[in-house]
Amino acid sequence: MSAGSDFWTRRRAAVVAEERAEAAALSAEARAQAQAALEQESDEDILARLELPDPDTLQPGDDVARFMSDLVPDRLRRRALRRLWRLNPVLANVDGLVDYGEDYTDAALVVENLQTAYQVGKGMLAHIEALAAQAKGEEDTGEEDLPATTPDETEEAPLVLAETSPPEMEAASAADAGNEVVPLRDPEAPALPAPRRMRFSFEG
Repeated sequence: MSAGSDFWTRRRAAVVAEERAEAAALSAEARAQAQAALEQESDEDILARLELPDPDTLQPGDDVARFMSDLVPDRLRRRALRRLWRLNPVLANVDGLVDYGEDYTDAALVVENLQTAYQVGKGMLAHIEALAAQAKGEEDTGEEDLPATTPDETEEAPLVLAETSPPEMEAASAADAGNEVVPLRDPEAPALPAPRRMRFSFEG
């Protein structure tokens, strides 16, 4: 019983789908015939027949939805949309910060004979490797240009430290030589204040 009911259910659904497809085909055929008939007429005659205003004279607030009907030819629909784009400040005043606002398919913007080192999946790896190989070759060439030296010439000369003494030792030596006592502090300088200690008092 359930198998039979499933069969008739699928059958009824298939009949409904066939009827919808047939109706859609008839509607598309009728629309195509109407479009073909309208294509032979001028824009003024089509606007007069469909009772539509001139798309180029639309003002802000006018209804543009009437131009979206299937009976309106594509050229008139595009004129109405172009006028709508100019009237709407949100659509007309592009700030230039929209990433997808540029037409990247325009062949006029493509540089002729454009070459790039970028490779899909590798990036700039080949370019970096070429630069590294070039730098390595320059280093090898520089090493070959250096003059050959003998082991005796490469020995470093011993460093000779100059016999110098700090200024304090020189002053002490001069004082000892003249038997003069060098004061540690200028006697005319003001006396340093005595150190102060912190005192605490507790109330009993």
